[in-house]
Amino acid sequence: MNTITQTTTLPGAITPVDALWALIQSQKKAVRKALAKRILDQEATLGTRQLSEKARQEAMVRGSLTKAFNELHYGKAKHNARTLFAH
Repeated sequence: MNTITQTTTLPGAITPVDALWALIQSQKKAVRKALAKRILDQEATLGTRQLSEKARQEAMVRGSLTKAFNELHYGKAKHNARTLFAH
């Protein structure tokens, strides 16, 4: 989860983000590239986790619907499954 902390600063004061940016800019190119690669890798990993969570939820819904329709088809439904999706 990404969070952004908003701070109130005095006019002309350096914010934490500005200080961090100045620190990054002062590093050698190899260090900056390594940092950028790590950030991109982390973003990709987070994206993959979000996709896998979505896939897990979709699989759970698919399984539940398959079970419900099979129960309806074989006459084993304990409730009126036709009303599950009534508008």
